[in-house]
Amino acid sequence: MALHTQQSISGFIATEPQQTVTERGETRFYARIGQPRFRREDDGSFTELAPTFHDLVAYRATADRALTRFAKGDSFVAEGYVRTFQVERDGEIVDGEEFVAKKLGHDLARTEYEVDRTRRQATIQTDAIAVAHEAPATGREAAAPRDAVPSPFGNAVLGL
Repeated sequence: MALHTQQSISGFIATEPQQTVTERGETRFYARIGQPRFRREDDGSFTELAPTFHDLVAYRATADRALTRFAKGDSFVAEGYVRTFQVERDGEIVDGEEFVAKKLGHDLARTEYEVDRTRRQATIQTDAIAVAHEAPATGREAAAPRDAVPSPFGNAVLGL
């Protein structure tokens, strides 16, 4: 099976995120983002250059979550695609582009935070109980009590 890949982008949120609504009534997240740049010198060191700035957008549920979790200065990584468009500016048609984030999160290499897994753990337990009631248990599954908490290192979908 082929590996599914998409474009990605990383950087920092350069402006306070803004919420708008599309013509179809969907939430839209918008922020101006910066991408740090460096130049490698002959001696192996790096010189920091001025960042480049770009537009980042997200829609629907991703936008809703991003609006509550991101602020100016946050480092991020995003998966999605570049959308190009034309817009009229000062009576002239100019090309524009924005990165449309389908998935958006904080950059683990530059952000410290804790993950709240209580909701996910409850969902996994509920799913495990539902599956146990639907299918007869065999082998390893029969040995585990039905109210046992799934391993935080396993995967309920894959049965690990």
